[in-house]
Amino acid sequence: MGEMILTTKNLCRDFKIGDGSVVHALKNINIEIEKGKLTILRGRSGSGKTTLINILGALDKPTDGTVDFNGQEITSLSERKRDELRRYQMAFVFQSVALISSMTAKENVEFGLRLAKFPYEKRSQRADEVLKKVGLDKRSHHRPGEMSGGEQQRVAIARAIAHQPAIVFADEPTAELDTTTSLHIVKLFKDLVKDYGMTIIMTTHDPSMIDIADKVYTLEDGEIVE
Repeated sequence: MGEMILTTKNLCRDFKIGDGSVVHALKNINIEIEKGKLTILRGRSGSGKTTLINILGALDKPTDGTVDFNGQEITSLSERKRDELRRYQMAFVFQSVALISSMTAKENVEFGLRLAKFPYEKRSQRADEVLKKVGLDKRSHHRPGEMSGGEQQRVAIARAIAHQPAIVFADEPTAELDTTTSLHIVKLFKDLVKDYGMTIIMTTHDPSMIDIADKVYTLEDGEIVE
């Protein structure tokens, strides 16, 4: 086993619903995420995948248990510290690509770099580099509305990796894509792991993605199952 970048200990997340009862969305989750690998969290809708990835990515806090990221326990950090962690060391790719429609592909990537306070004089070159890496160097001046769903998702990936985060979280990034395009996106993730040594955690309910992963955790009713 290599170096672990992210670990959880007895992670639980409960939600109260309208009638006052409690839903146990996550129950005693213990996982280890190896640095420089593609890890998939798989499971049906409602299994707890998104709840787990939101906690791992410091978007939500657990009811109980801890998350360690690069040797630091992050669940007890202040909101300001968690915001800094997400901005500089993490990146997110969502099912809805959340691109700015009035901006070109390159401008979307540069905007992400600006938020991460990437040096101004290097932003244009870096945007060109990552768009070329995802195969969109010839589409860099097109806006999202002029692109296919798969191309838009690749722009979102380019934006996510541009500031060289320590870890990328991808929540159902292929859910709205056809099977062929989905496999191309996951193959791109695999190439990023191989070429850049990136750590990527991806959720999916698609069994065709499983063979590409370095590690797979399966969730059922909020628990990790074999």
